[in-house]
Amino acid sequence: MSDLHNEVSELERKSATAARLFDIRRIIGGLFVVYGVIVTIAGITASDADLKKAEDININLWTGLGMLALGLFFLGWLWLRPTVAPPAEEPAGD
Repeated sequence: MSDLHNEVSELERKSATAARLFDIRRIIGGLFVVYGVIVTIAGITASDADLKKAEDININLWTGLGMLALGLFFLGWLWLRPTVAPPAEEPAGD
């Protein structure tokens, strides 16, 4: 019985670690930060012809900064409120 209990406890720990690793806020935040950096760089290096097409509004710069802000919001949310593993249940027979 002890071996079974140890095995179940180990699987619960692995499950909690996987839940924290694949938290959707980490994935969304990371993608928005990466894409935000790329789009912001495209906005910084925009040519005059690109700006004329958009009626002198640097759309890439503003969109990239917005994406960066949203990605940092998700990562900050994850940092301030991390995923908590559910408490382990005690065996009823012991």
